[in-house]
Parts: sequence; structure tokens; C-alpha cells
Amino acid sequence: MATEISRRSMLRYSVLGLGGAAVLGLAGCAPDGSSGPAATPGGAGTPTDFAFASWSLSEEAAKPAVQSALDAFAKSDGIAIDTSTYPYNEYLNQLTLQVRGGQFAGAAQLDVAWLSALAALGKLTDLSALAQGRGYTDAALGAGSLDGKQLGLPWTIGAVGLIGNAELFDKAGASLTPKTIEEFEDGLRALKGIGVIPYAASTKAAQLKDIVVWMQTFGSPIIEDGESTIGDEASVKAVEWYKKLYDDGLIAPDVDRAAARTLFAQGATALYDDAPVGKSSVVSQSPDASLGDKMTPIARPVLKSGDTPQHVLWGHLVVVVDGEGAATAADFAQWLTSDPQQSEAYFTELGLPPTTEAALASEAVSQNAFVEAFTSTVTSTAAPSPLWAYPSYAQMETAIAEQVQAVLIGQSSASQAMKTAGNAISGLL
Repeated sequence: MATEISRRSMLRYSVLGLGGAAVLGLAGCAPDGSSGPAATPGGAGTPTDFAFASWSLSEEAAKPAVQSALDAFAKSDGIAIDTSTYPYNEYLNQLTLQVRGGQFAGAAQLDVAWLSALAALGKLTDLSALAQGRGYTDAALGAGSLDGKQLGLPWTIGAVGLIGNAELFDKAGASLTPKTIEEFEDGLRALKGIGVIPYAASTKAAQLKDIVVWMQTFGSPIIEDGESTIGDEASVKAVEWYKKLYDDGLIAPDVDRAAARTLFAQGATALYDDAPVGKSSVVSQSPDASLGDKMTPIARPVLKSGDTPQHVLWGHLVVVVDGEGAATAADFAQWLTSDPQQSEAYFTELGLPPTTEAALASEAVSQNAFVEAFTSTVTSTAAPSPLWAYPSYAQMETAIAEQVQAVLIGQSSASQAMKTAGNAISGLL
């Protein structure tokens, strides 16, 4: 598929040239023997064809908005964008194979969790200069930064946090603003009293990586000085507490994100973890036409007063793989992620939070009470997972999930399971 694109910015040639000689350092990370990300491509004189890879183009709901952006960029210069797409669950593997084999160059949509894995191939363009002067928030830029280099421009940035049904909380007399773990647990017990699953927390292996943020809440740094801390007192206490919730029926077995959304939509649970983008899925399958108005973001409780609520960042980046068309692809990435009109249109159509101060302050965003509340309550204290800095992060999350599940079903103690998970992670660092 090809789309005609127009020239958007004459500035890109000069700013790209600033980093032209840079070769970024990711020593020890490159499977193909490369020592780090590729140098920024130097400025060609005219726009060129480029490729764009995106999983959103394979999704019925998102494709029209992304295609519209491609079309909007393609106005006058007769340049083609070749698009490729794979379902989300296959996307990273397919993109990695193509980049490693030299079969893909250009712009690519990327989950924030995947940056280190793709950067390890040593072919991502340094976009640091293009990130300047566009009004990106610091948190958004941080999501695309690795080892001090801007390897991705932030397209949408939010977080995964607790979302409650205010009506059920009110019926149970539970607080929508629990400050501590104890207050939070008291609220869950009150919700159990009205006959719902209090908290549709993840208990299925595929989503048990969610436990990491609770380990952080209990005080475990997860990674410290380049070493795994899982197995420390904080991580063990977090898993013991999770097991208590499980045994007491405050969380339920066999729950992943999709199941949690369904339970919440049906009014069968009062609380679950999700990103803002999940709201549309919940509302669309609910028999309660007013459920959307009852959905309330809740700051994650803390271990003790004064602690910072822990939330994991979530979002999409646009990266540029060095090679043919990379300069124009970088220009496209900057426009797609920071042009005010484009950012507002993307938010309006898909509800995905923008990444610039101007777009966040726009009328479109400020009038969306749910997103605004989520941003101030949850996203404001979100940070990337400590595991994402490592290309083997997915195996690390799997190691944690398998051991936590062993604890939940009574096959292991929390201390032994976390020791095993910590050793597995240490072997992957």
C-alpha cells in the first residue's frame, strides 16, 4: 500500500545533520554484533519515499485514524509511503526479523516496552534534535529515551492504573481515594459484602506482570545497580499480600485484562487495572448505558503516608530505522506526534492521550473529564518499568508471572518463588 506524502518541514535536514556522526552506545546489547543504534541519516535535498510499520493499521477501530494521518501528510510532493502491518501480538517479532535482516527502513509504531529490544539491533535513528522545541512533556520524552538518547518520539503516553465503579464503591461505603494499603484492603472487604468481585486483579500468567507495580508499592526497586532485587523483603511481602487477597476472595482466579474488562462492563467487579484506552472497550460491551460516567481513576494506595503512588507508563512511540527514506520518515514521525491539529484529531478519534503540553491543554482533552482525571491521578506519577531497559524484559516478566502464579495456587511459598524469579532475572540481565 502506498500513500502520497508532502514535504512538511525544511528544518529536518539541518536538525538531522546535527546528529549525523553519532553512533550511540549500547555495548553488549546487539545480537547482530552492532555496538549501538545507527547514526542519524544526513540530509537529502528533497523528500523521499519511506516505509511505515504499524500494528494499528491491522485494527478496525484504529486503522481509519492512522490512514487519515498518512493521507493528510501526503499532499503535494508525490512521495510514496509503503505500509506494513501485523497484529499486535506478532508485531515485535515480525518487525525485529525485518530490521535485523535489513528488509525494513523507515518509521515504525512501537510499544514503549519494546524500545530496548529494538534498539539492541543497533539500527534506530537518533531523534534527539527532532524532539526539541515541539512541546513534548518530559514524561513523554522519557518514554522514548534510552541511555540519554531520544530513540523514539512519543505518539501517545498514559499509564496503567486502577479504575473503579463509583456507584458500587458508594453502595459498599468504600473509599475512592484510599491512601494506604490498609485502607485499600478495607474497601475491598466492603465491596465483597455487596456481592461483587472486589478487584479484578490479574491472576492469569499472561498478565501477572502487573504484580511488579505492587512490588514497587511495597518498596522493592526491582532493579538496583544493575542487579535484580526480586526476592528482597519488599517483593516477598507484596506477593504474600496478593496471595492473601486471592485466598480471601478479594481477587479472583483466571483473570487477565480482557476478562477484567468484561467483568467490569457487566458490573460484576468494582475495580480493575487498565489504561484510558480500555474505557471504550468496557463501555461498548456494557448493558449499563451510564457506566462510562461511573468509571473513576484511583491513585494506587501507598505502603505508608508520604510515599509516591506507583504506576507503570504505557504508550506508543514512533521510531525510525536507519536506511532508505529515514530522513523523510523522521520528519513524518515528528509531525505525526507533535503537530497540534494532528494530535487533537488522533485523541478525538481514538481517545489516546497526546504527548505535548499544547495538545494536553486543548479543549478536546480538557473537556474529556475521564482522561483529564486519569492524567492527573495516575499518569502524573507513572514511570517505565525497570525491566524495560533490558532487551530480555519479556522473559523477565514471564519468570515473575510463572512464580507468582505458583504462589497463588499453593505450589510455592512467596519467599522461594521470588528467590527463583530473582535468580532467573539475574541470568537475563
